[in-house]
Amino acid sequence: MNILIAPDSFKESLEAIDVCNAIKQGFSQVYPEANYTLLPLADGGEGTSSVLSYVLDGHWQHVQVHDPLMRPITAKYFLTAEAVAVIEIAEACGLHLLKSDERNPLIASSFGVGEMIADAIGKGATDLLIGLGGSATNDAGAGMLQALGVKLQDATGDALKPGGSNLSQLHSIDHQTLHDLLSGIKITVACDVTSPLCGPTGASHVFGPQKGATSDEVLILDKALAHFAAVTHAYNVSDDYCSCIEGAGAAGGLGFALMAYCQAELKSGFDTIAEVVALDKHLAKADLVITGEGKIDAQTAMGKVASGVALRAKAINPELPVIAICGSVDRDIGAANCFDNSPFDIALPSIQKLDKLDNILAGAYPNVAQTAYQLAITLKLGQHLKS
Repeated sequence: MNILIAPDSFKESLEAIDVCNAIKQGFSQVYPEANYTLLPLADGGEGTSSVLSYVLDGHWQHVQVHDPLMRPITAKYFLTAEAVAVIEIAEACGLHLLKSDERNPLIASSFGVGEMIADAIGKGATDLLIGLGGSATNDAGAGMLQALGVKLQDATGDALKPGGSNLSQLHSIDHQTLHDLLSGIKITVACDVTSPLCGPTGASHVFGPQKGATSDEVLILDKALAHFAAVTHAYNVSDDYCSCIEGAGAAGGLGFALMAYCQAELKSGFDTIAEVVALDKHLAKADLVITGEGKIDAQTAMGKVASGVALRAKAINPELPVIAICGSVDRDIGAANCFDNSPFDIALPSIQKLDKLDNILAGAYPNVAQTAYQLAITLKLGQHLKS
């Protein structure tokens, strides 16, 4: 029996590879003779580079960059043997880099992301795979662009100061240096956010509050982003009005900057990773697929890993059993009920008992292993009863 284990990470508790190992540990106690393929996955957000480091040849690169408040930190990215740099923007401008009282998208900068990109190109990368997610910034990628040599100036000719609120002061743009730097470089952005740059569903309104913006500051930021987009368009940076494209608002507008200034292609995060790791090839060989994520809920069907694995599996073979092991399963999600026509044959929560959240997170590995063991026992019992 060929068993493919292909989960996402469990947020705040287990990396995807740890979920793989826990499931195999539990399942192999019952089916030790099975052939197990461990394929940790991600959707382009945090953990993407780690996932790809397990399946691609290459080395981690460490570089000194600036965090969202322009403090020096060390960030890492993965550079493959095929000269592909896998960069997570959260390494340089992630929300996790700031204390709760430091969150301020009015001044937070994506400068460090540009430093990571420049370092990767300097080390020979010809393709960049950039994962958007978890940013603390709302500066439309202006900081990133400045780190890459783009001159963003106010009406007095001074360089634009860091942060989303200062975008309203943009007066002129010189981006020739950037075009020279990116000549021959292919950039793919893994992103599952569909927000445009501005408006009620844009970067500021949807994501600004979680980054520390008040309701008044959200309006300031949204107006500033609109101004930045207008000046960008006026300077003929791009043939397309990229601010209106789905995904432009990802990572505080980094999606916009990467499309408009860097000619990046935005693709579904999960689909991009699935292609890189040849998921369909593994599914075609599987007799059983076990996937999972931290929580199955209404968002599961919106491009998340677990549903993506299941849908691809069923497209290849409608009879291929797909089981999801998760931290918890929300079975009361109203009209958005993901269990109507669910692609999963079984969806199992792994929490063994009621407990404090910290204890549940700390016990995620043994909980997942125990659930996998119980699942295997159940399947074996079913085979016995059938016979």
